Amino acid sequence: MTNTLKTAHRPLLHCTAAMLALALVSGIGLLMDDRTVLGEPVWLKPFKFSVSFALYAVTLAWLIGQVDRWRRTMWWLGTVIVAGFVVPEISAITFQAARGVSSHFNLTPGLDETAFMVMGGAAYLGWLSTFVLGVLLMFQRRVDRAMAWAIPLGFGISLAGMSVGYLMTAPTPDQALSLAAGIDLTTIGAHSVGVPGSGMPLTGWETGAGDLRVAHFVGIHALQVLPLLAIVLGRLSWHVLDGARTGLVVVAAAGYAGLTGLLLWQAQRGQALIHPDARTIAVAATLAAFVAVAAAAVLLFSARRAPAVAPTAG
Repeated sequence: MTNTLKTAHRPLLHCTAAMLALALVSGIGLLMDDRTVLGEPVWLKPFKFSVSFALYAVTLAWLIGQVDRWRRTMWWLGTVIVAGFVVPEISAITFQAARGVSSHFNLTPGLDETAFMVMGGAAYLGWLSTFVLGVLLMFQRRVDRAMAWAIPLGFGISLAGMSVGYLMTAPTPDQALSLAAGIDLTTIGAHSVGVPGSGMPLTGWETGAGDLRVAHFVGIHALQVLPLLAIVLGRLSWHVLDGARTGLVVVAAAGYAGLTGLLLWQAQRGQALIHPDARTIAVAATLAAFVAVAAAAVLLFSARRAPAVAPTAG
């Protein structure tokens, strides 16, 4: 653990600590401040984003600490992510929350529009920096083949999840009609597909309409889930897994990507996460069956190739 902390990217570690502190402050705000924005507590968005950014930052800090090539380049990329992506975006979100106004899709001329533009520019820079970092990590020399697959696949799905955020900035059908009629709007874009209503506890995801944030959230965190799976599989002592870890990581990545796509498809049809229709359930069942069969095939193939374990005398 000490060696991991010594080699980890320091600015990203400091960023993680700052995000955890902000999560604590935002949590207190949720308890003490009864203001709402669009039906949600004003401090809910800073809380969710600070937790998500903490996970993102600590993961990148650890990954950069493992590299053996282009260390200086990757160190600077990590620093750019902190200074150009995480800090500007979370600062704008927190600033707007403190003012009691919406941070996303708020194009009210003046301070609100500026804050939203800062967030948009930071998001583009964060996507590009994460992409470059992921490419460089693909060419690192690693002994663990499972992790060598988990990292680029995790980055790829995470970048796809980030890209879902750009779909939210497109005008809704009603907004597009208003813009075509020459009406100036102060709100362009939305999380929801359909008529927004009540939100789920803590997440705030729509319960009566499609919500693009679900696929956005799930996709982004592939960056943590797949490397963590590779680590867990590496710690298991079951001998059949010796030749199956890489295959299981690839199968998990395919299933995770499929889940992200399924959630996006569900939301774009205006369907709430907790109210799937028959088509959504059928696709989900097919995806689950594929993952189960593929994982079983990987384990069976590995078991047949594994050397027989000699019985112990006793």
